[in-house]
Amino acid sequence: MPIPLPRRWRTLLNEHPISLRGPWPKRVAFALAMFAAAGFVFRDQIFGPSVEVYVATRSDLVQTVVSSGRIMTPQRVSIGSVITASVVRIPVEEGQSVRRGDVLIVLDDKDTRAAVAQAEAAVAQADARILQLREVALPAAAQGLVQAQANLVLGHQQYDRAQDLKAKGFVSQSALDDAKRNLDVEESQLRAAQLQVVTNGPSGSDYVLAQTALQQAHASLAMAQARLDQTVIRASVDGTLIGRSVEPGDVAQPGKELMVLAPVGETQVIAQIDEKNLSQLKLGQKAVGSADAYPKERFAAELFYINPGIDALRGSVEVKLRVANPPDYLRQDMTVSVDIEVARRANTVVIPAETVFDAGTDQPWVMAVEGHRLVRKPVKLGLKGEGYVEVLEGVAPGEVVISTAGPAVKPGQRVRAVPVAKSGT
Repeated sequence: MPIPLPRRWRTLLNEHPISLRGPWPKRVAFALAMFAAAGFVFRDQIFGPSVEVYVATRSDLVQTVVSSGRIMTPQRVSIGSVITASVVRIPVEEGQSVRRGDVLIVLDDKDTRAAVAQAEAAVAQADARILQLREVALPAAAQGLVQAQANLVLGHQQYDRAQDLKAKGFVSQSALDDAKRNLDVEESQLRAAQLQVVTNGPSGSDYVLAQTALQQAHASLAMAQARLDQTVIRASVDGTLIGRSVEPGDVAQPGKELMVLAPVGETQVIAQIDEKNLSQLKLGQKAVGSADAYPKERFAAELFYINPGIDALRGSVEVKLRVANPPDYLRQDMTVSVDIEVARRANTVVIPAETVFDAGTDQPWVMAVEGHRLVRKPVKLGLKGEGYVEVLEGVAPGEVVISTAGPAVKPGQRVRAVPVAKSGT
């Protein structure tokens, strides 16, 4: 059955009929033009539809497991107050980098300054007491001892004289008793003077009590000074301020977190990997990360921790990657993407992933072009890289395969191959 011409070509032939009596060159030219036009219109019926094709080649292929995660540090420092006081000033902003010793929060210090002044006065009083013992009490006791010693010598002389006079009968027994009583009093006064010297001396009880009072005053001053120092909250380590929950005028209380500081140190990526990829993960695998805020930048990482448990709700496993040389743009809790290299193959046959039909089944296949006709070929796949797959069996280097996104075609059909891209990784 002849194929009918389109309406516009029938109209054209009716308006310009071919005449065998016309000049031969014109008839030939017109016939050729009509033949070319018909070929253009019926090219799909004659040569088959055009399909995009790719050439299988040998190349290196890297298979990765891709996931998203967040930047974290191994530890975070919670900043708080050990005293209850009002917040007067906050000289830092959230996200600011600080050095150890930098002021983070200033608290009201009026009460603590008064306590320091009171403690300083107690120290001065204790110092004065020791000075009094050393410069007044001890010299006075020493003079009293000298006087008591002299009185005792005089008492002995008077008593000896009274004994001689009593023996000769010049004085009565009562005079001798008075001399003896005076001698006993002077001996007692000597002992009291000696004790007074010892007590006021460096090893005496009064001096020890004064020294103890001075030490206690210094301890009270140190405590008051420590409380005064606590009114200025400083950074304990170098790091970045990643959290702040306090404003001037708030009341800081012990146990309440005011700020969070991320110390300078090892940077990590915490990511959740689909549990179906767990068998491919191994400690020490290299990875490449990129931040969503800086998609053109890349940084190296290494897998060093795989959580032994599975998150049942999300069906994922937590992994940690170490970033040895973190770029300056990385921030705490920043969202990043990581490509963990789980396998690598050198000089293997690869084709674009979009050329594999039923790739998710156990019987994948491709449509190859051989002699301008399609041939269905089952394939055995290996590694899966970014946009490419490894072919272990079924396709050889140099063979041409079509894209799955092309027109509806079937094996044995004639097609016109349109090269699109050269396969490679």
